[in-house]
Parts: sequence; structure tokens; C-alpha cells
Amino acid sequence: MFFFIAGIQPKTVKLDDHPRMCPSCGLYQARLKRVDQYLSVFFLPIFRVKRGIPFLECQSCGSFSRESGEVLAGPAQRSVRTCPYCGKTLEPEHRFCPFCGKPM
Repeated sequence: MFFFIAGIQPKTVKLDDHPRMCPSCGLYQARLKRVDQYLSVFFLPIFRVKRGIPFLECQSCGSFSRESGEVLAGPAQRSVRTCPYCGKTLEPEHRFCPFCGKPM
């Protein structure tokens, strides 16, 4: 009997080594990248199935933006929530506080 393991998996490709200016923080730490979808056999990427959209990822502040400068996601856009019971910082997707267990 022979087992064949294959699938589609994402692979981040660095398009340019030259740093660009980040629209969020203004530092020259943003790198041009793209996430392509590859057909993989036994978890090894064989060939590209779908080409992704290029984006800038800042190494300093962690924000993502388009080449045109439109910010897609960044630290300034993340909502900061705190638990009203214990005062700890929570992630936006938390429905219960991981520290005290109270519902949000």
C-alpha cells in the first residue's frame, strides 16, 4: 500500500531586499513580500498554484501595508481591551479573561 500526501500551502516570498519607508512608523524598515500558494508533496513545495498580492511588512513596528501606502494592519489599529474585573490586557478575540476566567 502506498500513501500519497499532498496539499496546497502558503509560502512567503521576499520580493526585494532593499528596505522601504513604513507608512505607519516612518522608518526605513519595511520589506516587500508576497504570500504565494504552492502545491506541496510530502510538505515540500513543488510549484506555485496562485500568486499573491505584494505587501510591505515593517520589521520595526510589525504593520502591514500595500505598496501604495494604504495601511492594512498595524499596532495602532489593534484595539486594546482590558478586563473590567482584574484589569489585565486582553486580545480582541477573547470572550473570557484568561487570567480571572470572567466572561467579557
